[in-house]
Amino acid sequence: MRYFVLLVLISLFTVAGVDFSTKNEASDYSENRRHITFYNTYAYLDGEEWVIPARVWVHKQRRWLQSLTSWTIRIMGEYNPDQMQIFRRRITDILADSKWRRTVSFRIGNDPEEKVYRMKDRDGIALRTDRNGIVEGKIRIPIEEAQQFFGDNQTDDTDVKVYANSRRYSGSGIVRFMQPEGLSVISDIDDTIKITEIPAGARIVVRNTFFKEYMPAPRMAEMYEEWEDASFHYVSGSPWQLYRPLSGFLFSERAGFPVGTFHMKSARKNVLTISSWHDLREFITNENITFEQKITQITQIFEHFPGRQFIMVGDSGERDPEVYRAILEQYPEQVKEIYIRDVVNDRELRPERLEDMTIIPAPTILRGMTEK
Repeated sequence: MRYFVLLVLISLFTVAGVDFSTKNEASDYSENRRHITFYNTYAYLDGEEWVIPARVWVHKQRRWLQSLTSWTIRIMGEYNPDQMQIFRRRITDILADSKWRRTVSFRIGNDPEEKVYRMKDRDGIALRTDRNGIVEGKIRIPIEEAQQFFGDNQTDDTDVKVYANSRRYSGSGIVRFMQPEGLSVISDIDDTIKITEIPAGARIVVRNTFFKEYMPAPRMAEMYEEWEDASFHYVSGSPWQLYRPLSGFLFSERAGFPVGTFHMKSARKNVLTISSWHDLREFITNENITFEQKITQITQIFEHFPGRQFIMVGDSGERDPEVYRAILEQYPEQVKEIYIRDVVNDRELRPERLEDMTIIPAPTILRGMTEK
């Protein structure tokens, strides 16, 4: 319940434009507060084109964030200043001012011609951001144009930096150009490679998500390093608004996980619409939403790469075993192995749930209790 209240309060202040700042307040942000978040994605071959399913967010930081955080300390007094500093960082993108009706242009980082690409609709008209500042679509690049991006690695999966621009807003991200055949790893995040302790309950999840430094799951990064020729896809029930802190942590030297594409849950922020309140409620209470989200996103990856083999890694704290079993039934020839980090002791209590899956033993998380 506290998690829900927290998100609702943040959303209300965001939409209302309440300004808690003072003229003497110092800002932790750079002068350029206008940003485009380009979410790491992949490119797949479709006939004579490379197709990039892209998602970008055009937004601006709000200067009153620091005073709002101080105000939050007063109503949630159990948190110390260090925890509130973490909280401030984590909610930056939840508080951001999204920009709508913006067109975004893209440039491939190592393209000597610096050609500009855009996402377009069926009529060839450039797509614009919606009220949440999001634009999703496909960037299409002819094969002959893309050859110069790869150098001598045309037969390998290759990471390419892409720059996004919309007037004074800019950003960049990674696109992994993936060959039709090869090995891919589908990975959950929470309690699979990052300690979140979801089975412990909402209070502990809120603390670990917003008020505590992220912790990697033991020995999982070393396991991922063994798949040195694989491409990685991180499919998570966390909202897109946590993409930057999550990706920054996972790909850091401290955590050490391979850079990969991201596939997360959409949660609208405009509380002037009934649908946004529905998103907030469902994000907190409805586990089926995450189940359906993961099925849809993983299925799309499989359909884009019918010639690739897949390893899927998740945990037993939510419905990863059921998600992966459904994918296995649909694509039995492509699933090489399923790994489940067992955080609720299903290996003893409900062994049938993990049947034919490789179990990674982990400390059991009980409701209201945290991992040691």
